[in-house]
Formats: sequence, C-alpha cells, structure tokens
Amino acid sequence: MAITRVIAGGYAEQGAEGLRLLQIDGDRFTRNDLVAPIVNVSAGVRIPTSSKWLFVDETAGCVRLADASDEWRELASVPSGGEGPCHLALDANATRVAAANYDSGTVALFELDAAHHPLTPPVLHQNRGHGPDPDRQESAHAHWVGFGPDGRLYVADLGIDQLLAFRVPGAASPLAEPAPVLRAPPGSGPRQLAFHPSLPIAYLVSELASTLTVLSIDGERFAVGQTLSTLPDNFAGESLGGAIAIRPDGRRLYVSNRGHNSVATFALDAKGQATLLGHSSCGGSSPRYLLLLPDQQRLLVAHEEEGGVTLLPVDADGLPQRPADRADVPGAAFLGLVPD
Repeated sequence: MAITRVIAGGYAEQGAEGLRLLQIDGDRFTRNDLVAPIVNVSAGVRIPTSSKWLFVDETAGCVRLADASDEWRELASVPSGGEGPCHLALDANATRVAAANYDSGTVALFELDAAHHPLTPPVLHQNRGHGPDPDRQESAHAHWVGFGPDGRLYVADLGIDQLLAFRVPGAASPLAEPAPVLRAPPGSGPRQLAFHPSLPIAYLVSELASTLTVLSIDGERFAVGQTLSTLPDNFAGESLGGAIAIRPDGRRLYVSNRGHNSVATFALDAKGQATLLGHSSCGGSSPRYLLLLPDQQRLLVAHEEEGGVTLLPVDADGLPQRPADRADVPGAAFLGLVPD
C-alpha cells in the first residue's frame, strides 16, 4: 500500500494544541506531528486541485483558510456568521462554501475569491423553531450542510427535527426561505446526511434517536423508505448517532455510535436499501468522525473523548475489524485526506 497522509483536528478543551499530520503505512501510523496552532476543528474541506484548506474553529466562531504546502500557514480568518460552527461544504465549482453554525442555528454562505479567501459578509439564514427535547432542542441547531446533486444547499438541523433545502442564489443575493424536504420524527435530532454515489437516494443519521433513515429522491421531493437503528437490539445504555461514511462503490455504509462506541456496518443493495450487517468496536470513546481511506480497506475513527484516532482494517466483505493501531490526537473531531 502507498503511504497515506491525513490531517486531524481536535478540541482545545480536551487537550488539542492544533492540527496534527498523521502518516499511515499499511495498518500502522508512522508519523504524528503537530503542524499548525489551529484548534477546535470539527470540520474542514480541501479546495480541489489546491493545497488550501478551510477549517472551522467552533469556539472562536470563525472559518480559517490554511495552506498545506506552506507548513499549514493560516492565510485568512473570517467570522462564521454565527456561533459554534461545526460543519463546512464546498459547492461543485469550489466558488462558495457553506457553514452550519450549531449554537446559533444559522446557515452561512460565503463567496470565495480567486485566492479562495471567504468574502464577508456571508449570506445568512436563521433557522427557527424547536423540538421536544428541552436540553438539546430548545432552539434551532444547524449541524450539517452539503450541496446535493441537484445543486441545492441542504441543511440537517438537529434542534428542529428538519432537513432543509435552499436554492442557491446569485452572488450576494439573500437566501430564500428553505423547503423542508423532511420533517423527521419529533426528538430524533437529524445530524448528518450522505448522498448515494450513483442512485437518487440519501441517508440521514439522527443523533438523538440513533437511527439511519433511507430517503428516496424524486425531483425535489424526499420520501422515507426505511428507518433502521444503528444500535444492537439488546443495547440498553445511552448512545448518540455520530458520523456517516459511504463507500464510493455504494455497497457499504458506516455509522458511528457515541456511547455504544462502535461502528455499525450496513450493506446497500442495488436499489440503495440498507441491511444492518453488524457492529465493530472502534477502540475508543465517543467516535465523532469516520474517514474511509481510498483503498476502502482501512477505516479511521476519531474519538473525541479519549483523544485517539484508531485504524480499523476492513475485510473483503466490507466489515471493520479490531483496531490495528492508534494515534494520540487529543479531542479528535475531524479527519481529512491529504493528497500527495
């Protein structure tokens, strides 16, 4: 196997001092270096065909631009358009970046200039409402943003139990009111969405309910096809749905369970329907982020509460095995593949 490099971010409250560069050779971590003092990173995106990356800093409430080819030097920092930014997404042309601000429930859309700097002020939308959980759903909490195959900007809002879709406006134009393409079960807490690589299907992980919902897409309409638990039938403890990852061939899908501390593996059939295959121990506590490496034979898991990134070999059936190695990354919350 070729040498693989991964950038890892974490929370300062749990000991992170900045971004760490991990190097992987086979099933072993061979490098773990602190490379930049950018902390509280729970999301990041690389500008395609570029060495530049955009990261969120949740605590500072900003989006930072850094250059991997220049020792990860920070090039710009702009306010995220709200409080507690926790996710970022680039559009297909890499000319805009969207940010989900969890604490304030706002969605921000930035234009990027020719040097990939986010231009301020962004276009903003304030999500409104609440859910039945008084502790987690007292107000809107935008948790995930992404541009769909149809070009619309999608937002999973944990606080209001909705999946929203925005038509992307022209430059500097306001965001129109979104269409609620899914009203999730009350109290379920939508967290992350993933689109099937080739079928008109999307998969929603709900944090509070620990469920995977299979959504069929017909034009601009979403319909619920399946809702499956991500936990074992006999599990009686506390757990939250976490991250989602899907293989590029569309045959396997992975969801992390924060509390049960496992990775649930689902088989996807030719129509995109899901069947739970089983659960694998992730080798740590509170698995917040999953990264499937390009060979699809290794899965990385970032553990927020134990500060470790584990490497799980994946067998021929797509099932993660026992962790083969661990890298010390305090407060680990984000992983991103660094190309050669």
